[in-house]
Amino acid sequence: MRFSSFFLFLLSSFFLSAQDLRVEPPNWWVGMADNSLQLLIQGEDAGAMMVKISKEGVNLKNTHQADSPNYLFVNLSIDAGATPGTFAIELLDIGSGQLVYSYDYELKTREKSAREYEGFNSADVICLITPDRFANGNPDNDIVATTAERTIDRTGGFARHGGDLQGITDRLDYLEEMGFTAVWPSPVLENDMPQWSYHGYAITDYYEVDPRFGTLADYRRLADEGRKRGIKLIMDQVVNHCGSGHWWMDDLPFIDWLNHQGNPKMTNHRRTTHQDPYASKADTELMTSGWFVSTMPDLNQRNPFMAEYLIQNSIWWIEVLGLGGVRQDTYPYPDKDFLNAWTCRIMNEYPRFNIVGEEWSSNPNICAYWQAGKNNPDGYQSCLKSVMDFPLQVALMEALNEEETWSTGLIKLYEALANDFIYPDPQNIMVFPENHDMDRLATQLKGDKAKVKMALTYLLTVRGIPQLYYGSEVLLDNDSAPGDHGVIRGDMPGGWPGDKVNAFTGVGLSDDQREVQDHLKMLLNWRKQTPVIATGKTLHFGPRKGVYVFGRYNLSDRVVVIMNKNAEEVSVSVTDYAELLGDWKEAKVIGTGEKVRFADGIKVAGMSALVLEVE
Repeated sequence: MRFSSFFLFLLSSFFLSAQDLRVEPPNWWVGMADNSLQLLIQGEDAGAMMVKISKEGVNLKNTHQADSPNYLFVNLSIDAGATPGTFAIELLDIGSGQLVYSYDYELKTREKSAREYEGFNSADVICLITPDRFANGNPDNDIVATTAERTIDRTGGFARHGGDLQGITDRLDYLEEMGFTAVWPSPVLENDMPQWSYHGYAITDYYEVDPRFGTLADYRRLADEGRKRGIKLIMDQVVNHCGSGHWWMDDLPFIDWLNHQGNPKMTNHRRTTHQDPYASKADTELMTSGWFVSTMPDLNQRNPFMAEYLIQNSIWWIEVLGLGGVRQDTYPYPDKDFLNAWTCRIMNEYPRFNIVGEEWSSNPNICAYWQAGKNNPDGYQSCLKSVMDFPLQVALMEALNEEETWSTGLIKLYEALANDFIYPDPQNIMVFPENHDMDRLATQLKGDKAKVKMALTYLLTVRGIPQLYYGSEVLLDNDSAPGDHGVIRGDMPGGWPGDKVNAFTGVGLSDDQREVQDHLKMLLNWRKQTPVIATGKTLHFGPRKGVYVFGRYNLSDRVVVIMNKNAEEVSVSVTDYAELLGDWKEAKVIGTGEKVRFADGIKVAGMSALVLEVE
């Protein structure tokens, strides 16, 4: 009896040890274009173990010890003919050959082929959402006892408010009816930080959904339900930094896993050092190796194991969720050679996919540097298809807010669009009026409803991929605290039980809010049915006396947009724009269906943008 009890004790101890083993990625797939797979294995003294794998078509190439004795990196290759299934990864004691750990690892069947992963494009309109502030679909996960931050306070700008993945899924019908075709939630991966982590950019586990947002099943349900409605899911990813509460911070694999490990230095934010021919090495190095903030350790992508970890993590999420795109946060901050490897690996795996990088610069030369096809003086070649058009965003706000002179007002919008010659693919640039890091559109335009409608009209008819921020349609603002991110990311009215105003149903909205919401809904759904906006060429004319005219056209269709910044109605002479209108005689006003005969002139109301479909 004593022997049996001792044997059972040893057996239970073994299984407990096996459960303490962490393997990432937690699973993989057969039939990938790149047949390599690197496993991060973490467990007590795992680095001193010998690995044994017995699975036909899965080949052990080599293993690498880390600086910490508790990590082992295992490189596998998966044959094209390998079959899906579960197999054991066994870790053996090198001296005795005895089994110490056994981990069941699964190779899955891919749910669709690589070419079926169609990324967002210029036919889409994206809704950017801060999940914590959009809608609370499951109050039961508002407070999770196992997390460091365990409070809810909707009055606190930097506190958690309780929005979650289920809340977004519940409002997909609203997004579909509005006319959005893609949704971009800010990160929903685990951010187990003591405070201020509602935004999602301080990731503490790259393979776990934050329990206050829901579960992996909830995330997958959002993707699946979106697809049913023709709405793509874009994942906001972060390869530059993690949160200081990340699980590996207590036992880092390598002495160079982080930049400035053990002696943090903050980045200088000198993003121009990538293009500046005169940049010092000191500035250049600190830009990419410095920490973003003290609670976000900077990841060292020059460590090849870190680089592979991040690349595989991105691919894992694309496969698990069937993503329609990736938005990469703080794009110029990581090592730029790694960025190219990361982007190219994803695009090689998914040829029809799309990734947009955040380069926050008002200089189009800086933004264009990162787009695929750009011939840069330093020889840098990127695989990144889309960049964010911060220069046009700045120009649009200035154009609508400034007085009209020869050098201010609409001329800035005209000249900003003229800079497209430096972009390899202007149609694949993301245009937007605001995002989660800048003042709300209504605040930027000083609450002027007419200007808000003009801005939305411009962005939904100009070249590129429009991205709007939730709540713009009901004039959400941050007038009470300009520049305050916690207020900028305010709650969507109607996202919580008991809200007196409900943007989703219209209850309690003011006349102005309803007008802007209806205007946007009309434009979004019209745009879906008007391919020339997504694929047509652009022709524009220099602004004249507060009037800016541009058109989108192809061989059979054309749309004319007339922006009138004057307070009074103007009559536009067709002869001034004959190059765009040609021999056409009339057009239909979008939104009203009214017919306009060109011979009578085109009347445009004061402070408005008129959209015409030429017939």
